[in-house]
Amino acid sequence: IDNFTSVIGRALTGTFYPVLQQAIVFGSAFEGWTSREEEVVYRVLIPLTPPLGHAFHVERDADQQKPGRNFRVRVELECICPRHHQGANPLCFLHHTDVVRRRTRQPNLLDSLCTGFYLDVQKTVLWFCALVRASWRRLPQSRSWHLVLLGSTRSCNLRLNNDQESFLVKVLFGVQRHTSDIFITSRTRGARMPSTMWPETYAIAETKFFRYMARRVPQDSSHLRCLQLLACVLARKDFSIHSVKTIIMRLLNTIPVTQWHRRYFLLQLSDALEQLRLSLEEKHLEHFILGNQRLPEEIRLPQDVKRAKPPNLFHGLAQDPATHALAMQAYLDLHHR
Repeated sequence: IDNFTSVIGRALTGTFYPVLQQAIVFGSAFEGWTSREEEVVYRVLIPLTPPLGHAFHVERDADQQKPGRNFRVRVELECICPRHHQGANPLCFLHHTDVVRRRTRQPNLLDSLCTGFYLDVQKTVLWFCALVRASWRRLPQSRSWHLVLLGSTRSCNLRLNNDQESFLVKVLFGVQRHTSDIFITSRTRGARMPSTMWPETYAIAETKFFRYMARRVPQDSSHLRCLQLLACVLARKDFSIHSVKTIIMRLLNTIPVTQWHRRYFLLQLSDALEQLRLSLEEKHLEHFILGNQRLPEEIRLPQDVKRAKPPNLFHGLAQDPATHALAMQAYLDLHHR
């Protein structure tokens, strides 16, 4: 992916499209576990920063009816004139929009990838996919790999295959919140999501937490084995895999690292099952990142994320007795295996 962004970045020189930053890998494939015995999806986030003469302003969506925390990216033209000499730079979009368009023959970001004043997810995805198609033949990998772009409105999905193997890469786009490990991204959350809405994601922080713990637990730690086992079994029950991952992260953050040695595998698996049982019975499991004041210092959170009230991941179970009964049955089936 970095090869893509490097080639595309050179092609974008002198334009007013978003600047592509170094790709960030995240998700189970890079944490050392998978939830199903199916194909592994490699998830990548490409952070976007504003081009010259533009600024991004992240605004929280006020609609509390939508699930999760959602944001919009307001794009504003920014003065690039010398200080105290506004209007002196003929290439300043803010003061000389028509002149810049005429000289550069390039639209500003508001004209290209925005709907109104807001960065549009679908337009951004289509733009990047077009750049991938145009750039692929310039990459050395194109000599030995075949690329297929799979349709999606909020991500760029790449199928890469050759005679021996095939894999899927899901590319998301995001804007970093301050200098933290929290991003607002193009990921899908719920149906009929407006194309100018960017949900907040904590996946980068979660992957960073797993890497942090990997440096501290014993070399033959059992935490990934526990997570892998529970995830694979519960995936067949249509159970929320993220809730299982949340329980393992909470145990990792509370149990002394020495107790994750492989000889304690059955004990840790029992602890995880007990935490799952209690959470299901209480219909309550707090989000691991949001509102967590006990994360390692190297995992950087914005203040509003630190101080947020942790949402209940089992809120849906509390609202729907039938779904709760199915979840409890899935747990009982797992417990008696």
